[in-house]
Amino acid sequence: MIARLLITALCAVGLNASVLLFRKARRAARGELTEPSVVESPRARIFGGVSNAAIGLVFYVVVLAVVWLAPFPPLLWAVRTAALLAALASLYLAYSLLYVTRRSCPYCWSAHAANWLLLPLLFR
Repeated sequence: MIARLLITALCAVGLNASVLLFRKARRAARGELTEPSVVESPRARIFGGVSNAAIGLVFYVVVLAVVWLAPFPPLLWAVRTAALLAALASLYLAYSLLYVTRRSCPYCWSAHAANWLLLPLLFR
């Protein structure tokens, strides 16, 4: 039960970051941003041109649904695989934040931390 609660808290953090970044990406697409942002970078869409934030929205909701509503093995393994991909993507994006874009993004770091912490919890 504690693992489920921790997963829920981490998904809430990741979901919040995804919502905020998704909204910012939509504002950027409409030309409404007044400052440069990581959501305008090509690295903000690393999976087939789809916004990382949009993928995060789906990812965190699916993780919550599987953990609370349908934790049977095939779905759990699918979520574990998705969590591994999310953690690896976060490594790439963290590297990009530090060494390529060199921009501050607390929401990005929140989502990265959530992804890295979700991984071992989902394999418990």
